[in-house]
Amino acid sequence: MINRDRRDAGFTLIELMIVLFILGLLAALVAPRLMGRVGKAKQKSAQAQIQLLATALDLFHLDVGRYPTEEEGLKALRENPTSLPAWGGPYLDKGVPKDPWGREYIYKFPGEHGPYDLYSLGSDGAAGGDGENQDITNWQTSP
Repeated sequence: MINRDRRDAGFTLIELMIVLFILGLLAALVAPRLMGRVGKAKQKSAQAQIQLLATALDLFHLDVGRYPTEEEGLKALRENPTSLPAWGGPYLDKGVPKDPWGREYIYKFPGEHGPYDLYSLGSDGAAGGDGENQDITNWQTSP
């Protein structure tokens, strides 16, 4: 039978503190890189959703002969707004998605940059911006 000291029974407080310190250092080095990727992923997701909505708007236009008015909005892609006889929707399988930051996409008709403008204000929710705060639009190339 082996006789063990109390010191051999487990980790000391110092050992645990050293391990926690090392884990904290690793998290501090890795977290900023991951956060940058999350921001880029949200921007790419917004761009993909805008392209999906733009395709649905174009299908609406082909059927009805016009784009939805601002009053009808993007809801017209799911529900026949005023019992339009040529409406062939729903043009989206699910409801109109919110942008990756939880806000509604902005739809303007007529648009300043084309027949309509469709965009998200990015992570800051304000017009303009750089990086993750950049607006995601249907008239510019992806960020």
